[in-house]
Amino acid sequence: MSLTRNENRARLSPRSDPQIYRPNSVDMQGLPHRERVWLKKRARELRVGTLNVVTMRGTGRAIADLMKTRRVDILCVQETRWKGNKARELGEGYKIVYSRANKEGRNGVGIILSSEMKKEIFEVDQRNDRIIWVWLMVENCTVNIFSVYAPQIGCSDAGKDRFWSDLEEEMEKVPADERCLVGGDLNGHVGQNNHVISCIHGGYGYDERMQRVRESLILLCPRI
Repeated sequence: MSLTRNENRARLSPRSDPQIYRPNSVDMQGLPHRERVWLKKRARELRVGTLNVVTMRGTGRAIADLMKTRRVDILCVQETRWKGNKARELGEGYKIVYSRANKEGRNGVGIILSSEMKKEIFEVDQRNDRIIWVWLMVENCTVNIFSVYAPQIGCSDAGKDRFWSDLEEEMEKVPADERCLVGGDLNGHVGQNNHVISCIHGGYGYDERMQRVRESLILLCPRI
């Protein structure tokens, strides 16, 4: 089953018609009360993680075993370094969808899903070698999972600006009444001080802040 088509987007057939229900009547918090209660309950059960794997070459089965041991349902991975926009089985029922590495064979991002979660994929958007997201239809609720890999310190300012602009553009495609989770390696520090931005900074940062990354996150987080 191929996950690629024009514009690096793919649409899969879930177990039931994905168009039968998407919340219309919403309250001030974005979802009907019943859906919000369900998502809070589901969030306690769904285990989502992120990991810079450096490379997926020869490590797929080990990562699948790790996810099984840690009971991780969804894992966002960076620096996969695989060619093409594809999907493949890793073993133990885990499946990865991923975006290609760049021309130099670097970067690449992917999302690994458990045997249960991979059945819920409805759409995949493989933007480039730094951004990929999947849209899951989980029991009539929609959840969007992003895996991202920000440019390193040595990259050009233009490349960094392009990454944040691309990510913002992709996130604008997500309807306001759907949940959005971003996992990735952002290659930066937000600092220890969460004064003023405590609503999006849990106070667990370290080192001195990197102003460009901090400012980008301040603009991005309210969309999540």
